[in-house]
Amino acid sequence: MIDYPLKFHPILKDKIWGGNKLKTLLNKETKSGCLGESWEISSVENNVSLVSNGLYKDKSLTELIEIFKEELLGVSVYEVFGARFPLLVKFIDAKLDLSVQLHPNDQLAKKRHDSFGKAEMWYVVQADESSKLIIGFNQVVDKETYQKALREGEITSLLNFKKAKKGDSFFINTGTIHAIGAGVLLAEIQQTSDITYRVFDWNRKNINGEERELHTDLALKAINYDTKDHEKLKYDELNSPSNIVSTEYFTTNYINVVDKLIRRFNEIDSFKIYMCVEGEGVVTIDLNKEQISLGETVLIPALCKEITLEGNGMVLLEIYVECKLL
Repeated sequence: MIDYPLKFHPILKDKIWGGNKLKTLLNKETKSGCLGESWEISSVENNVSLVSNGLYKDKSLTELIEIFKEELLGVSVYEVFGARFPLLVKFIDAKLDLSVQLHPNDQLAKKRHDSFGKAEMWYVVQADESSKLIIGFNQVVDKETYQKALREGEITSLLNFKKAKKGDSFFINTGTIHAIGAGVLLAEIQQTSDITYRVFDWNRKNINGEERELHTDLALKAINYDTKDHEKLKYDELNSPSNIVSTEYFTTNYINVVDKLIRRFNEIDSFKIYMCVEGEGVVTIDLNKEQISLGETVLIPALCKEITLEGNGMVLLEIYVECKLL
């Protein structure tokens, strides 16, 4: 039986645009000054998370799935995804602007890369005063208009810039052109995929004086030119749990824990993930307690149907998957 809150060693990724907030604000252990991503829970090939606590310490996520199957994932999740964990959750620190990019949908990703697509959600943990996010286009754009702007170096004139502030949340569907702007620290929940098509990288060069590869041809069939559905997600910070987004890929709820909160999941056939985006507290299953603080993440096995959350001002993102059996 697997019946306790699982923690994992974060998988840290240096990036050309990374900074030091993952270290200074989220307490990630690194000597790097350009740490861009902390993969909290991952089953991506060559980047599989290892347990850091309890009885199954040093076991990999994929090993646990092979051993416990439905007990860990949930009956319906295992039926649909098998031994593949369906989500990748991470924290991202953008000291510099990320590339303007997009991700293919499930069908195109399967055909081209034998991968899932990459729908994702952002929750801003911290943002500098002038920081921005890019989500979609700022006008009706067709393929020809887009290609012309790209050729002429005017792509930024078509992009939808949004000021970023703490607590802002957005759902970035597949095909949506987007970028995280300089000064933003955020939590990202996404499908398990590492497929990204860069279309513009601000003409910057790496330490070898080379520009990073662009994927403008691959992106043409993947782009969604629709400007709709890119507004900030609405949720209630004062009355939590509050749903931020529910999609076919994942559900994310906002939970502000004041004192003690019991979560029951008799109707949810899925694992649960808690990402701590503010404060600290305790997650308890039966007699199994686990401390969690800002920047930490725990995975709750599907068989655990009652979870106690304790803290004073601890804010969590609660994430799970609701699968429809075929």
